[in-house]
Amino acid sequence: MNRREFLKASLCSAALAATPLSIKAADSAPVKPRIPIGFLGATHSHGPEKIKIAMASPDWEFVGVCDASDVGKATCTKLGAKLISQDELFQRARVVAVESDVRDHASHALLALKAGKHVHLEKPASVRLAELQGIVSLAREKKLLLQTGYMWRSHPGFNAIFEAVRQGWLGDVFMVRGYISNNLAAARRPEWAEFTGGSMFELGSHIVDATVRLLGKPKAVTPFLRRHGNFNDSLKDNNVAVLEYERATAVLINTALQPTGTPQRSFEVLGTNGTAVLQPIEPPTLTIDLAKPAGPYQKGSQKVPMLAYRRYEGDFAELAAVVRGERVLSVTLDQELLVQETLLRVSDML
Repeated sequence: MNRREFLKASLCSAALAATPLSIKAADSAPVKPRIPIGFLGATHSHGPEKIKIAMASPDWEFVGVCDASDVGKATCTKLGAKLISQDELFQRARVVAVESDVRDHASHALLALKAGKHVHLEKPASVRLAELQGIVSLAREKKLLLQTGYMWRSHPGFNAIFEAVRQGWLGDVFMVRGYISNNLAAARRPEWAEFTGGSMFELGSHIVDATVRLLGKPKAVTPFLRRHGNFNDSLKDNNVAVLEYERATAVLINTALQPTGTPQRSFEVLGTNGTAVLQPIEPPTLTIDLAKPAGPYQKGSQKVPMLAYRRYEGDFAELAAVVRGERVLSVTLDQELLVQETLLRVSDML
């Protein structure tokens, strides 16, 4: 078996072991009871797709959505999702997914935790660090789960990069470059403009999450937040942040001014033995280029086989497995706090 075949086989084996919907699991495992899940809010842009997953997945018993806003109610009508009261949500659900407006994330997470529910909390988790510290403290006190909704935590390309760094296959990492953009509709700009960090805080948070989980806490953070769009608002829509580490630098770029419809998004890691370039991030396309062979990778440039990927699906599968006691969350509460602290620093909000 050559290296490419070995790598593909390894990825497939890992996916089959980790994916609850795999044919192997379907053939041999007994049907597991569904876990009651409900949503507090449906106005965040990630909410509709997560509601679809909860409604369709055999892991979950979908109990409904609590959202009194016109936007939230319209979303539920479109999806065919049942609207329920907050009392019914907290009475019936074992897990609550917070998918409300960003300004309400922290307060809604606290409500769910106080009601004794495990929480999937949409990103950004809070506007102030003290809010998330309080949420984490309560989750620990009540022995409840807290998972935040960064959309690429179960992404096969990021996972392959993280593994290559952990195993030392790229050598010593000295540079990370992340880029994330969108063409933000004018109607959505006022909500994002509520926060000093602008589109870096809302959209750039995904590459902040990946960078911090890869490199840890930066020694220094320098944000460059700018408003360059021709709009009559205060949104910082063209941004760069530099994160300094002992022997590495990360440069994160974010813009909400992309002129084309397809988002330009990439993540690149440079080490002393080679590079890993994920571009585009969706659909996953990963290229690894090594000076010397390492692990399953040969010398030179190679495309890494990627398994099928759907946003959020792996995160909700992980959460269900953790609720059942089959595994632990891949991101610890301390890591959640570090990601949030760094995001606020990158956004000039701390």
